[in-house]
Amino acid sequence: MFKTSNPVFKEEYFSGQGAYAAVGGNTMTIGGTITKTFVLLGIVFIAGMYTWDMYASGAGDRAMGLVFLGVIGGFITAIITCFAKHLAMITAPIYAALEGLALGAFSAIFNARYSGIVIQAVVLTIAVLAIMLAAYKTGIIRPTQRFATGVISATGAICLYYLISMFGGFFGFQMPLIHSNGLFGIIFSVIIVGIAALNLILDFAFIEMGERNGSPKYLEWYGAFSLIVTLVWLYLEILRLLSKINSRN
Repeated sequence: MFKTSNPVFKEEYFSGQGAYAAVGGNTMTIGGTITKTFVLLGIVFIAGMYTWDMYASGAGDRAMGLVFLGVIGGFITAIITCFAKHLAMITAPIYAALEGLALGAFSAIFNARYSGIVIQAVVLTIAVLAIMLAAYKTGIIRPTQRFATGVISATGAICLYYLISMFGGFFGFQMPLIHSNGLFGIIFSVIIVGIAALNLILDFAFIEMGERNGSPKYLEWYGAFSLIVTLVWLYLEILRLLSKINSRN
C-alpha cells in the first residue's frame, strides 16, 4: 500500500480501520464502482448530446453559456466532492452533468473544424483506458510510492501551468506549447496525454484497495467520480492533440 497527496484519493478513506470503516458488510466493491462509473458516463453522454445539438442547430451563444456553467460549476462541484466524500452519490452525478454540458459544446466545435475528430478521440480514450487497465492487472505498471509521487507531482505541475495560462489570457498573453501545433507543441500534448493516462493506474489501485480494506459503500460513487475526472481530462487532451495534428495538414 502506498501513500499519496492526490486530492481526489486519500488513503484514510480507503482504510478498513478507524472512523471511516464500513459496518454490517455494506462495503465498497469493484463491481459496484464500475456500475456507478457507467451511470456517470451515461449522464455525461446525455448532457453532452444536449449542448452538441444546441451548437449544431445554430444556438452557439446559448451553448457557450452552458459551457461556462459546466466548467465553473464542474470545478466547484469537484472541490466539494473532494472535501465531502460522503456526498459523492449526490455531487458526482451533478459533476457528470455539468462536465457533459461543457464537453458536448467543445466536441461540437472541434468536430465542425475537423470532421470525425470526436469519434477518433472517443475511440482513443477507450483504447488508452483498456491498455492502462491491462498494464495494471498484469503488473506491467505497478503503483509504487515513487510512481504515485511522480505522477501526482507531474499532474500538479500541469494544473499550475494551465491555471497560469488561463489567468494570463485575461492580460493578453498565453503560455507556450498549449495551443501550438508545432513539433514541440505536439510533443507537449503527447506528454500530457501520457500523464493523464498514468493517473488511471492510481484510480485502479485505490479502488482495488477500497474493496480489499472493506471501505464504506458510498466510496463507490467517489471512486467512480475519480475515474470520470481522469477520463474527461484524458479525452480533452486527446482531442487537443488530434486537433493539433489535423491543423498541420
